[in-house]
Amino acid sequence: MRLQPYHDIDPEAGPVPIELGAPELHCFFIAKVYTIISIQLLVTVAVAATVNFVHPITNFILHTKAGLALYIVIIIIPFIVICPLYYYYRLRPVNYLLLGVFTTALGFLVGLTCAFTSGKVILESAILTAVAVVNLTLYTFWAAKRGHDFSFLGPFLFSAFIVLLLFSLVQIFLPLGKITKMIYGCLASILFCGYIIYDTDNLIKRYSYDGEMNAASASTFYIVGSILCFRPMCRYTL
Repeated sequence: MRLQPYHDIDPEAGPVPIELGAPELHCFFIAKVYTIISIQLLVTVAVAATVNFVHPITNFILHTKAGLALYIVIIIIPFIVICPLYYYYRLRPVNYLLLGVFTTALGFLVGLTCAFTSGKVILESAILTAVAVVNLTLYTFWAAKRGHDFSFLGPFLFSAFIVLLLFSLVQIFLPLGKITKMIYGCLASILFCGYIIYDTDNLIKRYSYDGEMNAASASTFYIVGSILCFRPMCRYTL
C-alpha cells in the first residue's frame, strides 16, 4: 500500500528523501497534500450523499443484477486505479482524471454503505475517524522530529491487510455473527490507524515533491477505510 515514497531527482545521486529539501518546499508540499486530501474528502462526501439520498440510484444497485455487478466493480476500482496513478502521477491531465475516478469510486462505496447503516452509526464512525486521524497525524509529526522512524511497519501492515482482505471475502460466502464482525471491524480499524502513521511518516520523509497525488490518494484511502471499519463496532455497540 506504499505508493510513491521516492523519486529520482538526480540519476547519479540516487533517490533523495524529501526531508533533505528546503524547509519551505517541504512545508509547501505537505500543505498541498493535505489540501488535495480535503478536496477528495469533500468530493467523497458529496458523491456519497448523492448516492444515499437519490433513491433510484440506490434501488438500481441494490435490487438489480446489473446494479450488483456495478457495486462489485466499484469496490474493485480504487485498487485498480492506484496502479496507473502510481506510474502516471506526473502526466497531466491523466493524473487528474485517475484521481477523479479514484475519489468518485470511494464516494459511491461510502454512499452505498451508508444505505445499509443508520445516520447515527455513520456520524459516530466519522467522529472516531476524525479524532484518530488528527491525533495519529500530530503524534507522527512529533515523533518524526525526535528521530523516530515507522518504515518498519510496512511489511507487517501489508501482510495484515492481505489477511483481512481474504477474511472479508470468506465472509461473503460464509457470513459470521455479530461478535465476529465487530472484532473484524476493530482489527481493521487498528490496521488503518497503523497505515495512517506509516503514510504520514512517508509523507514527512520519503515522498518526492511531485508525488502529492500519490500521497493524498493513499491517505484518503486510509481515512475512508477507517470510517468503514469503525462502522461495525459502532453498529453493534449502539
